[in-house]
Amino acid sequence: MRNKLISTACAIICMLLMCSLQAQQSKTVKGASKKPNIILILADDIGFETIGAYGSTSYTTPRLDQMAKQGIRFTQCYSQPLCSPSRVQIMTGKSNFRNYERWGYLNQNETNFAHILKSEGYSTCIAGKWQLGGDIFTPYKAGFDEYLLWNIADTSSTYNERYKNPVLIENGVMKKYNHGEYGPKLFVEYIKRFMEKKKNEPFLVYYPMVLSHRPFFPSPDNKKVYDDFVIVPKGEEGGSKADNKFFKDEMAYLDKNVGEIIDKLHELGIADNTLILFTGDNGTGVGINSEMRDGRTIPGNKGYTNEYGIHAPMIAYWEGKIKPGQVNNDLVDFTDFLPTLSEVAKAKLPENFVTDGYSLLPKMMGGPSYVRDWLFCHYDPMKQPFQKSRFVHNAEWKLYETGEIFNVIKDPLEKNPIAEKDLNSEQLKLIATFREVFPKMVKVEVIKAPKVKKKKAADDEDDL
Repeated sequence: MRNKLISTACAIICMLLMCSLQAQQSKTVKGASKKPNIILILADDIGFETIGAYGSTSYTTPRLDQMAKQGIRFTQCYSQPLCSPSRVQIMTGKSNFRNYERWGYLNQNETNFAHILKSEGYSTCIAGKWQLGGDIFTPYKAGFDEYLLWNIADTSSTYNERYKNPVLIENGVMKKYNHGEYGPKLFVEYIKRFMEKKKNEPFLVYYPMVLSHRPFFPSPDNKKVYDDFVIVPKGEEGGSKADNKFFKDEMAYLDKNVGEIIDKLHELGIADNTLILFTGDNGTGVGINSEMRDGRTIPGNKGYTNEYGIHAPMIAYWEGKIKPGQVNNDLVDFTDFLPTLSEVAKAKLPENFVTDGYSLLPKMMGGPSYVRDWLFCHYDPMKQPFQKSRFVHNAEWKLYETGEIFNVIKDPLEKNPIAEKDLNSEQLKLIATFREVFPKMVKVEVIKAPKVKKKKAADDEDDL
């Protein structure tokens, strides 16, 4: 009898152990098959020259520098010269000639990356600067489950109210802060809470920062200066004055925000299943000059189509997936983000969906990828004083539709156009190739994706 009891007990123990093992294996398989999380951070008004990893010596950006060291840094990423055109382009994956209708507006009939990922089971969140028109329901229509935003149309939020004591809209409810709260801190705390809630399911976080856009104010890390700083609504008398010297404060806090998001991913144990992308929406604001390690002083040229108006930083980090220390010199622009996010999420693009971009995931993973010979820009912000302009360029040469030719390496501010008679045969051939692009870029034409080339691994400008 005793032996029978022992035998029965052993059988029960074995069964329990097997059940536990099977449950653990099931959990592991489920975890392994979980779609990757994606965080896209879009900084406001910072060109490539503001980041230490790109050679800047003017600002403190240790977390972004570390992110580049542990991931991949793209040296030739290009945005639109102003934020609204860039925001429409990055969200929809289309050149502005296709769908940019007016300043500060995104047509809600346009499919964007949030729609695509949401259809694949992603929880979606946006926090930061909206500036795409609509009302308090528009972020939901744009595919976001949750939001905390500044600069939604039809609210009382003004130019100054994004930093100290901001006016924000959280999921349809206006919130006016009055006790020294700092907008950028509120956005990051909101994102961290969202990640905490959604850590066991795939999520998309889109963080279009309010930093580092003028007016330049001190951050809370500037202690007493921040505490004593009095911000009043635009147009009212009194208050403290914005100053370009506080741009350094804003850059340091921007960098800190990025680090806090990365730290939270590690705290939650999901860094190895989360891709983080960082870029800037256009060049640095006019009036900000940045020193570089090579001795150059680079003036901010936001709004203008020269190299310092459109050349943006772009860094990708994915622990254990992206090989650390990579530098990629391929041409990249904002149309590439939607295809990239879609491929990471293993999401099929909608039938008949048109994108002018290509997924950057193969480049990040060091595999064969499509390599562009040129980038096309249609720039018509419909915002004074900036005029419509169309151009084709690579990392060295640029051709405007009006005929001007520039070598952007030797002449980044485009002060000296080059006559065709002064070009050699190879340069003439390249410019002829550029010239053939313009007639193809019209609204009625759908551009067919070319065959993939295999490559082996290797002011008051608030509403600007």
